[in-house]
Amino acid sequence: MGIQGELLMEQAALDEATRHELEELKYRYLRGIDTKDWDLVADTLCQDVVGEWSGGALHYEGRAAVIGFFTDAMGRESFLSAHRVTHPELERTGERTATGIWALTDQLVDLQWQFLLQGACFYHDEYRIDPDGRWRISRTGYQRTFEHVTPLADLPGWRLTASGWENDGRSSLV
Repeated sequence: MGIQGELLMEQAALDEATRHELEELKYRYLRGIDTKDWDLVADTLCQDVVGEWSGGALHYEGRAAVIGFFTDAMGRESFLSAHRVTHPELERTGERTATGIWALTDQLVDLQWQFLLQGACFYHDEYRIDPDGRWRISRTGYQRTFEHVTPLADLPGWRLTASGWENDGRSSLV
């Protein structure tokens, strides 16, 4: 293989502890979004993070701009979301950098605008160890593989039976 090839293989190798740390970082990021814990989300991002979603139609640079986008788009209590990522493909790209690809499925309910959105995509992330020694997201974004929106009026019998904001997450069915 040669010394250069061995160095590339060693650089790309991701030890289990780092893999676990990067997986938990992504999970915290999404949990923060779904629970509207913007401080938690901010703590997962580098100060100079770049966020680019919907094939580049949404582009934000810097932690404050990304958090501003999230709070404007998803901050209302009437906006409910569930983001789930699976199948991480994580790779170290340098001593303090790594990349990740994640399969995402999401469901959004907007009670103000009365629609249900469901979709899927692949997140492409870049990670960096910040000066405090913690991994953070330095770049994140996706391009949809599909997305569909259904007006809630088109779903006969649809009703919300629990919300983490309106009834403390208690189901009205119990």
